[in-house]
Amino acid sequence: MKILQTVMVKQILTEKSKRELMNKFHSEKSQLHKESDQLYFELKKLEKAKKFQSDHLRKHFEKEIQLRKEKMKIIDFQIEQLHMLPIGSELKEKEVQGIVDVNEGDCWEEIINEKTIIIKDGIVQEIRSR
Repeated sequence: MKILQTVMVKQILTEKSKRELMNKFHSEKSQLHKESDQLYFELKKLEKAKKFQSDHLRKHFEKEIQLRKEKMKIIDFQIEQLHMLPIGSELKEKEVQGIVDVNEGDCWEEIINEKTIIIKDGIVQEIRSR
């Protein structure tokens, strides 16, 4: 019988992966900034055209702009944390599903032990079973 099991994927922080993460964070922040600017522009355009039926639409725009600002603050915090992390640190990257064979006579405790895949610069370094 085969069962699905959640497998943790962790990344070992290297100079290369740190640079890539930093670039990813800056790119996400830039995209959020562009979206905020576009929403603000659209809001002002509607205000000038006097196409507002109610405050509901304005509040919706303001809420969307605020959401993006909050996401930018989170990214700033992540950038700050990344600066403080030493090279060699293990970062949780994601969780994936893996298929595990279960046969009669297998030790259940070994099967259900949490599995972790350790990656360094895109290459699997180690597979751990706790």
